[in-house]
Amino acid sequence: MDYRTEHPTPQFEREKWRCLNGVWDFEYDQGVSGEARGLHKPDAEYSLKINVPFCPESALSGIGNTDFINSVWYKRTVDISKDDLKDRVLLRFGAVDYEATVFVNGSEAFSHKGGYVGFSGDITDYLTEGENVITVRAIDDTRDRMIPSGKQCRWYRSSGCSYTRTTGIWQPVWLEFVPAARIIRTRYETDPESAVVNVTATVSGAGTLRAEAFYEGRPVGEAETVTAGDSAVLSIKLSERHLWEIGHGRLYDLVLTFGEDRVRSYFGLRSVALDGYRFLLNGKSVFQRTILDQGFYPEGIYTAPSDAELEADIDRSMALGFNGARLHQKIFEERFLYHCDKKGYIVWGEFPSWGLEDNKSDTIYALLPEWLEEIARDFNHPAIIGWCPFNETDDDQFSDLVRTVYRVTKAVDPTRPVIDTSGYVHVETDIFDLHDYEQNPETFREHFARFEKEGVITYAHSGSQSYPKGAPVFVSEFGGMTLSTGDRVWGYSLLNDEEQFYLNYKALVDVMLDNPCIMGFCYTQLTDVEQEVNGLYRYDRTPKYDADRIRAINSRRAAIEDL
Repeated sequence: MDYRTEHPTPQFEREKWRCLNGVWDFEYDQGVSGEARGLHKPDAEYSLKINVPFCPESALSGIGNTDFINSVWYKRTVDISKDDLKDRVLLRFGAVDYEATVFVNGSEAFSHKGGYVGFSGDITDYLTEGENVITVRAIDDTRDRMIPSGKQCRWYRSSGCSYTRTTGIWQPVWLEFVPAARIIRTRYETDPESAVVNVTATVSGAGTLRAEAFYEGRPVGEAETVTAGDSAVLSIKLSERHLWEIGHGRLYDLVLTFGEDRVRSYFGLRSVALDGYRFLLNGKSVFQRTILDQGFYPEGIYTAPSDAELEADIDRSMALGFNGARLHQKIFEERFLYHCDKKGYIVWGEFPSWGLEDNKSDTIYALLPEWLEEIARDFNHPAIIGWCPFNETDDDQFSDLVRTVYRVTKAVDPTRPVIDTSGYVHVETDIFDLHDYEQNPETFREHFARFEKEGVITYAHSGSQSYPKGAPVFVSEFGGMTLSTGDRVWGYSLLNDEEQFYLNYKALVDVMLDNPCIMGFCYTQLTDVEQEVNGLYRYDRTPKYDADRIRAINSRRAAIEDL
């Protein structure tokens, strides 16, 4: 059986590629001694099989071991033809948690550190015509303070808002066959007012870079430039102007050619900005009705069982009247962002900073390299309207760490707002966001009663710092209500009945919609995750509530947004 056979990167797609998902040989290496024992050699014997790209902790992997796993090995044979070797052969991984080393026919080919973003290596020189053996070692220690792990549990048993761990390969693996002179990566910056897209490409070799834009199949612009190597820049003036907006993806297709290399891509024509209290999309004030999405699945853990399920989670959110999400403590796979782009669904890109110690200066070495990889990977997605590298740092944080990461993020991507740390103690930020889980609607309203006239906000963590007057405000976590009772469950509040949920939900949401100084909210959360039961859907994605009633509450016009 083959798994997840769709192309993993719709925004950078070549025709000549080969999916390597499916059954691989698999072996544990708890002592991290596998290389010394020869597990990298082509004739090494492995005792288990695993279904890639699902982690060994998951049921869909065929293994389902939820204990701590220090190191694992994967192996499979691939057939390479003489025709394949006319090109360069790239081996690509969507993500491997955490430190990956790749061997081809027994020789180390390349390695990567970072459990959430993709990487690749040119393995041409290690290949021969016929059968070839690819071996991957992954080392991971969730309890290591220098390994970011997000919501993966650092204790034996999942507890509170920490869940089953993920080790090793958890996103697709594939081969790509490319010419020596090729496009390596691209960056798109759009100007909706002028209907222009600027393309910056990193290339290997010299030649002519050509870009052709299409809208619904119609050619709407083209440009080309000659480069002697490394990089190329061009601008396309679009003959048709179609804005990427909330609920309307309106994507342009883009075909890039460089010599014999041809890449299919896309972009959205949109801008984001802040203006006083307001968040602007294409110059228009919009209210962010977002939901917390943690991207966990009952049988796949970090990995959706299908591409359809990635898309379905967005549809489930939109059915409730939400227009976006905080992608919480996880870097989501590119196929998910593709569906967000298509649907006009706004999202915040966040780093899985939990597991790191934000009060230590050397944490920057564990966070910044992979954070910069995330920004580079996802810069072109119009759905991403902001960045947030930290979540819930506290009073003892090393402020220079947070400040430095914020400033580097702004330098690398000046086109989006950045929240330095979501929730508690801000150091330097574009948006003052806060987490307020007050359950009593009247008390919740009192937290913001003096906001409009006096610029004062009172909430659970306001003792840690005061609100800087005039800054845009985002209530980026609230709610967390549940009707569930039972053994070993966790949530922010337990309500007596479903009608009480609707009354409380409406009262809390109305506070924020009615306040002309609040730019958005984020409800906790889309689905239950294991023992955390405050989702609007259960962990198996069955609904808990009447979607029409929630959508009606969410959809009312906010005081801050333009008509």
